[in-house]
Amino acid sequence: MSKNISTKRFHAACAMGAAMLLAATNGMAQTALPDRPLRIISGFAPGGSSDTLTRLIADAISPTLGQRVVVENRTGVNGVVTAAYVAQSPPDGSMIYQCSMSTLAITPQLQGATLPLDPGVETVPVANVALSSYGLFVGANAEYRSVADILAAARARPGELTFASPGAGSAQHLSGELMKSLARVDMTHVPYRGTAPAVLDLMAGRIDFMIGNLGDATRQVQSGDLRLLGIGDPTRSPVFPDAPRIADTLPGFDVTGWFGMCGHKDMPDALRQIWANAIGRAMQDATLRKRLEDLGFTPHFENTADFTRRLAADRRTWLAVIRAGNVSAN
Repeated sequence: MSKNISTKRFHAACAMGAAMLLAATNGMAQTALPDRPLRIISGFAPGGSSDTLTRLIADAISPTLGQRVVVENRTGVNGVVTAAYVAQSPPDGSMIYQCSMSTLAITPQLQGATLPLDPGVETVPVANVALSSYGLFVGANAEYRSVADILAAARARPGELTFASPGAGSAQHLSGELMKSLARVDMTHVPYRGTAPAVLDLMAGRIDFMIGNLGDATRQVQSGDLRLLGIGDPTRSPVFPDAPRIADTLPGFDVTGWFGMCGHKDMPDALRQIWANAIGRAMQDATLRKRLEDLGFTPHFENTADFTRRLAADRRTWLAVIRAGNVSAN
């Protein structure tokens, strides 16, 4: 009897040891990226500044990760298609995707939005890469010379002043809604099918103003076709250092776009950290930073924790704007 008990204890100990070894082995496996092609999925069309940013980051982190990182494009629904693809793929750390403020903090919260998932819930931040300043633009021949002029006109002619955006529910649209809410004025939103036609009508004087990505209108401002009246974020633009902040006239107005990298919500933290560390190291390179600046971005690395806090704050901010302006997905 004693012998049988000892034998059982021996086998139990062996089984426990095997289980511990397997757990340790699995734990070790989770500290390295899988031995398969690594990808960053881009939700923007090839050739644009956002897609180019992704490709620059992929090239820059490849040496650190020990293999070439491939960029794959899957466009649609303002980046949500990309997020859904990653969320439905194995969480093995072999892929991350480029995520933007609109994709995670705005589009999923629009009233009436019908989406396959909420990227802000089903995917998680890995690291932030760059900030994107917003500016308030008017045509070169417009009568407005300052943000104060815009607000004075809106108060004098309720509902008559028009502002453009590349589409309903876009960050540019909500920036105008934020201005309406803070200033307590009524202005008319005019959605376009993209930024380019909106800029053309702005230059032609068919629209009063537009709040948009600084990179989308830098060339037109420099050529004199548009006039920049103010910057939407708290810092001065290195491209237009003399431009005032919109918040100097309208306290509380703070709009800063961002582009980062996100991954599957079930990706092990250790693997997420490998990607984040590689991105952080790449962002120290002066050449990469200069190339991002040339695209109209402000290089700005944020680790996983800081990026997560930014996302949470932006979701609260834009949800309030969406509700106040009764902004829908259509």
